[in-house]
This record gives sequence, C-alpha cells and structure tokens, in this order.
Amino acid sequence: MNYRMISYILGWILIFEGLFLSVPMLTAIVYGESVLPSYLIAMGICFLIGGLLVFKKPKKKQLFAREGCVIVALSWIVLSAFGALPFLMTREIPTFIDALFETVSGFTTTGASILSDVEKLSHASLMWRSFTHWVGGMGVLVFIMAFIPLSGAQNMHIMKAESPGPSVSKLVPRVKTTALILYSIYFALTLIEFIMLLFGGMTVFEALNTAFATAGTGGFGFYNSSMGSFSPYLQIVITVFMILFAINFNCYYMLLCGKLREAFNLELRTFLIIIASVITVITINIHGMFLSVGEALRHSAFTVASLISTTGFSTVDFNQWPELSRALLVIIMFIGACAGSTGGGIKVSRIIILFKGMSKELQTMVQPRQIKKIKMDSRIIDHETVRSVNVYMVAYLMIFAISLVLISFDNHDLITSFTAVTATINNIGPGLDLVGPTSNFGLFTMQSKIVLIFDMLAGRLELFPMLLLFTPATWKNNE
Repeated sequence: MNYRMISYILGWILIFEGLFLSVPMLTAIVYGESVLPSYLIAMGICFLIGGLLVFKKPKKKQLFAREGCVIVALSWIVLSAFGALPFLMTREIPTFIDALFETVSGFTTTGASILSDVEKLSHASLMWRSFTHWVGGMGVLVFIMAFIPLSGAQNMHIMKAESPGPSVSKLVPRVKTTALILYSIYFALTLIEFIMLLFGGMTVFEALNTAFATAGTGGFGFYNSSMGSFSPYLQIVITVFMILFAINFNCYYMLLCGKLREAFNLELRTFLIIIASVITVITINIHGMFLSVGEALRHSAFTVASLISTTGFSTVDFNQWPELSRALLVIIMFIGACAGSTGGGIKVSRIIILFKGMSKELQTMVQPRQIKKIKMDSRIIDHETVRSVNVYMVAYLMIFAISLVLISFDNHDLITSFTAVTATINNIGPGLDLVGPTSNFGLFTMQSKIVLIFDMLAGRLELFPMLLLFTPATWKNNE
C-alpha cells in the first residue's frame, strides 16, 4: 500500500475543496452575511492541511487497483468531513453528525436532509449545499485528475473506482482528456439550464442553486416547498434536464461525433421506455387528484424524472398518491439512472445485463447444449463484466439488508425504514411516509444517521471502495 501517494492525493483534494469554498464565500459577500468568517476559516484549514500533505512529492508514485479504491473512498470521506465545518462554525447545523450527514448527502448527490426548515439557512450555506451537488455529480477525482500530475494508468485506477456503472471506458486514449471532455459537456448542460431558468423568471441565486442541484441530480431545495412554488414552465425545464443529466455522458460525446446509432444505444432506449411507461401509468392513476389531465401529467413526469434520475426534487407530496403509483416510484428508485451519468441507483445497464443473464439461463435449461452469449448493442458482454454485476447485486442486497436491520432499532414503521435505506443507498433523497418529500431525516438517531451516511457513500461509489476500507488485506503492504 502506497500510503504516501494516498496522503498526497488527499492533500490535493483538500486544496481543491478550499477553492470550492470560494463559491459560498462570494455568496456571503454579495448578500453581506455574517457567516463569511466561518467559510474563510474552513478554507484556511483546507489550504493548510492540504498544503502540508502535498508539500513534498512522493518518491514512489505507483498505484494499483486497491490504492485507487482506497483513494476514492478516503477522498470522499475527507471531502465531506471538512465540507461540514462551515455548517458547524456558523451553528446553522450544531452537531457534527448532522452536519456530516448534510454534507455527505450533498457530495453524493443524495439530497436527503436533516433540516426541517431550509429557509432559515444563510444564502451562503444554501449555495454551498447546492454546489456540493455539482462538484460531486461528475466525481470529484474525475475533475481533479485533469489537473494533478499522474500517469494514465494511475488515473484509470481512480476513474474506475469513482465512475458509476458496471464498466468504465475512455472516450479518448488519454484519461485526462476524457475527464476534460466529460466536464466540458457537464458545464455546457449546466449553463444551458441556468439560462433557461433565468428566462423563466428565477433570480440568479435561484437559477444557480437549481442548475447545480439538477446537474448533480442532487435535489437540495432552497425553499421548504422544493420546486412546488415555481411556474409550470420552470417545472418542465427542470424535468427535461433531470432526464438529460441521468443519461450516460458518453451518449452526448457520440452525438457530437455524429455517431447516432452508438448514442441511442440499448441502455438509453430502455431508460426512455421505462420513463414513458411509468409516467403514463401514474398519470392515469392520479388524474382524478388534479384539475386536469395536463396537470396530472406534469406532476407525474416531474416526479418520475426526479426519482429515476435520483435527483429528489418534488412539486407535490407524492406520498399521498395511490398505492400503485407509490409502488412504481419505489421500483424506479431501485432502477436509477444510466451508467456514466450523474444519477444513482442500480443503473439501467446492470438491470439489462441481469435480465439477459436470466434469459440465458432459462434458454440453457431448455437447450443445455446451446452456447449463448450475453450481448448489448451487438457486442458480447465479457464474462468479467457479467461476474462484476452479479457480485455487485450480492453486495448491494447484503448492505441493504444489514442497514435496514440496524436502523430498525429506531422503531419507525417498515415503509419509513425501508424507503430511508432505499433513498440513501440509491442517492435519491426523499422516501415515503416519515421520510417523504414533505419530511426529513432528522427523526433518526445518531447511530442510524451514521448507517445512512455509509449507505450514501457506498451507493455513490458503487459499494466496493467503501467495503475495501473494512477489509484487513487492503492495508497490507505489497510484497
């Protein structure tokens, strides 16, 4: 284990976090808020500790896959721990676990909050919450890789550990160039949404917060009503962009290259079919609760887009919808977004591979001598990818079950506990019943919040980087 290299990269993480804190600091200056010193002190702490860690470059720079996973897991923990400092210093969130929960929820783009009244927060803190979504959306290390001096092989280990989905591929030969391309697309889409929100009558502050939260599929609101108080035009714009950010960013690159067939691949087509089907069924199911079918369709589309993209915004209290609609919403919470997007969940590509694997087994039982390969877009899925998907699902179910048991000690009803774990491990935000869109996660004990913090981190990092931290063999030196 290359401990010095790990600490070196963690140092760069803290330096960049110090730079990220300039966004809420600028917000505090614009609004003349008294929280400015707290953010300034937090920035100074990040620069000081980060500077000490990167002051001397490590002699041995080689990284293996396990170091990549450890770096990613520790980076997100460090990022969240230091990112929680401003909330503590301003006393807007007085306890460390609550502040950490809110910050982890931000960086992992979950959007689950322990706050009962977000409107009491300063503009700077509201901006910091939303900005953490934008930073965490594409991956912190994916961004930093474009700037810190690492070799391509080292970068790839880190990229594989942080990027969502069953497999990770480079768009171009150089990993740094890939990172720049992805972030350029990310920035462009964010900017387009920001401009469209301004046209809809949002203030600059509201548009920035919404664009950051939508881009990262995070869903932190700055009003207690989330998106319910905004106009139909704004709700439609947000609906469209929640879906756009839940699509694999490789598809956008293929579109830019004129490769339409590669862009509209099986995963994207399946994703869009699921969205259209669920919206249709829910609209039919809830139309009697609204003044018109058009209004029901708008709220249905917004909610489906919000939950399948794992954003977590809301326009209405979908907790009051009929059981069929609620059941469908829980199902799409598990499915989640496309691989290579900013969304969470199991991912559509994994669902496709699992169904194709099941189909293959059924056909093999009927015709044992038949040799059948799992294919996606006319390409054979290699055995390693299929195996990783199966192992992922085992780990996912194990973590889900253990988490559910642990938070059940709080003695809340099953739907609350079940959807709380669902909402955190899939990085969604709201659940049902006591953790529904009009409620929050402040009702849980500190012990349960720690479990849910782990779930948010594990869900964002595809489980294994977090699990490796608890594996003794991980920390042994290479022979």
